[in-house]
Amino acid sequence: MQNLSDNVRGALFMSISMAGFALNDATIKLISGELGFYQIIFLRGVFATLLIALLVRQRGALFYLPSRRDAGIMAVRAAAEVGGTLCFLTALFNMPIANATAILQALPLAVTLAAALFMGEKVGWRRYTAIAVGFTGVLIIVRPGGEGFNAYALWAVAAVGFIVLRDLTTRRLSAGIPSAYVALSSSLVLTLAGGLLALTVPWPPVSASALAMLAGAAGFLFFGYLFAVMTMRVGEVSFVSPFRYSVLIWAILLGLLLFGEVPDGWTLFGSLVVVGMGIYTFYRERRVKEESL
Repeated sequence: MQNLSDNVRGALFMSISMAGFALNDATIKLISGELGFYQIIFLRGVFATLLIALLVRQRGALFYLPSRRDAGIMAVRAAAEVGGTLCFLTALFNMPIANATAILQALPLAVTLAAALFMGEKVGWRRYTAIAVGFTGVLIIVRPGGEGFNAYALWAVAAVGFIVLRDLTTRRLSAGIPSAYVALSSSLVLTLAGGLLALTVPWPPVSASALAMLAGAAGFLFFGYLFAVMTMRVGEVSFVSPFRYSVLIWAILLGLLLFGEVPDGWTLFGSLVVVGMGIYTFYRERRVKEESL
């Protein structure tokens, strides 16, 4: 690994990170028929929070005290995390994993658009065009009113909106606040929200195998987060960022192997449009930064 260039290592770390997230989604989907929706969020959250807490403790940030401003921003961020998770898992449990994952790949385009509209970041006509074409790709995947339309796809679209809010609020945090501490606070809030909501519905018995799968899902989630952090510490962001779309490959393979889901031609075409425009946006952001130096 040490003989590889920083960019190659960063690309490899990003691909491993995306595999972790895709495996988490697939594992959660596998047990969705056995356990309740909120029950899954709560139990997985307990495992994930413990793992993240161990990482935060190892980095000496477990008892970090944020400023009042950062605490307020983190509260909004955590609420957006809860909303995004509830919406995405609702979509994931009721539609093919590749379709739900493909819609989520519009996130970089949506963040770029929201940053331009609400944070005053400069976006040229090329990136606006890429955003418009990319959102057209999402419409091709969703196909509202079409024969293959699945209403749960709208939950995935709503998840994108919540995650955009999460990412924009993250940008407002002070530079000195530890990333792992932010992740821990969001995971804790999500777990508590899942626990409270689970009290409103029947609690099915949890088998040892289901508990093991939930622990595994939390492990995959933590694994994905850890490698995502490692990715940002090596290589150029503009080079490694497009490799985030490798999650689509994992989602398609897992959907085929575990659930017998075969994406149709329109889904694949729409996914290519979204990914293509996302990669172009990363490229344009790099060019703009270079020209401003």
